[in-house]
Amino acid sequence: MSALTVSALSVAYGAAAVLHGVTLEIRPGEIVTVIGANGAGKSTLLKTVAGVLRPQAGHILLDREEIGGLPSYVVARRGVTLVPEGRGVFGDQTVRDNLLLGSLARREERESAHIAADIERLLGYFPVLRERLDHPAGALSGGQQQMLALARGLMARPRFLLLDEPSLGLAPMLARESFAVIRQLRDGGVTILLVEQMAAQALGLADRAYVLERGRITLEGPAREVADNPAVVQAYLGRRAAGAPA
Repeated sequence: MSALTVSALSVAYGAAAVLHGVTLEIRPGEIVTVIGANGAGKSTLLKTVAGVLRPQAGHILLDREEIGGLPSYVVARRGVTLVPEGRGVFGDQTVRDNLLLGSLARREERESAHIAADIERLLGYFPVLRERLDHPAGALSGGQQQMLALARGLMARPRFLLLDEPSLGLAPMLARESFAVIRQLRDGGVTILLVEQMAAQALGLADRAYVLERGRITLEGPAREVADNPAVVQAYLGRRAAGAPA
């Protein structure tokens, strides 16, 4: 089964280094989360894996083949799909057209019957979109646009789904619904690399976790163990570590 491996990855914006020798692995059927403060390099990591940014050094291997530095459309056709922060839907296009655009990255068939079946399947995850299929995406609420962005990414039938802050800007109830869908996707066989500011929820979803600080991985392990780490508790979970002074 396929795996996605990042090894000694360094990335810079001009002279400004952002990632410094980052190494991580996403195994088939997992949710792996990367948590960290704003500016730690989390979005840069996802964009580099997806081919939006080029690595300065290091390797990104898919099925032991190098994809680091390949154009984003080639990476997408190999089964790695990024759902970016900020939704990025095409507001002047209908919901249906946004979903159809997601199918352009498919590695296999694009027959209308298969695409129609996939749209129907995704509407089962996101029933609110069914009522708005022929409405402009720009007329959707923020939460509905987030659902559309995720559904559009899934139209590519990715092997690896890269999610950048899927709860950003969502009301608490919609955020919970989004996390529930992510769990369903994993249970359905989609492998997920999740970047999420809501660290407690992300760690509750994930199988394994990495902590990224100032462009470096400082902690990794099973998500439950990372969630119990005193430094993580104090820095990211908003509660005092057991035994810590008041």
